Amino acid sequence: MPSLLSADFANLQSSIEAIASADAVHVDVMDYHFVPNLTIGLPVMESIRAITDKLLDLHLMIAEPDRWAPSYAEQGADSVTFHVEAADAPVRLARELRARDARAGMALKPATPIEPYVDLLPELDLVLIMTVEPGFGGQPFLDLCLPKIERTRALLERTGGDIWLQVDGGVSAETIERCAVAGADSFVAGSAVFSAADPDAMVAELRRMADEASARAA
Repeated sequence: MPSLLSADFANLQSSIEAIASADAVHVDVMDYHFVPNLTIGLPVMESIRAITDKLLDLHLMIAEPDRWAPSYAEQGADSVTFHVEAADAPVRLARELRARDARAGMALKPATPIEPYVDLLPELDLVLIMTVEPGFGGQPFLDLCLPKIERTRALLERTGGDIWLQVDGGVSAETIERCAVAGADSFVAGSAVFSAADPDAMVAELRRMADEASARAA
């Protein structure tokens, strides 16, 4: 799914229209506290919700997600992912998001291991493995995250249920196949999509590459 972090913030509607075939729209919310960058907040997300019926996938790179995340679900986000490093009560927060009819996601920074959170997995609908340090688009993909993707896939298989394994950061035509082989099934790409001459064609190409790599690995 394309990340609007790399889109034209002056005309988000045109950017969304340029990715008509995308399965979802990924929105990065940053507060200049949890990460050293400031992007969009709840009012802009509400405006995005008003102009698209695509699945709206929120990634909250913010401090105090326990306080703020439920509001994004209430205002129309279909999936809300918080960083476990910032959450005070991740189980309670995941349940609050689900109670508001949103998918509950947990994100982990590159150096954060998945193993301490195994017991939390049944409370989740999505696990996001960051493959760059959160905060800025256009960073190079960190191959050292691939083993963590593999370990997370194995844990999700043991847990069962419909839990997406998402990767975000440096995802492109050069890296998406490795992510798919490692076990990811949801892919966030920003600069790779919006820097392309035809963003929608790039969405289709990345989807094809991921599907074929997953099939080969099965």
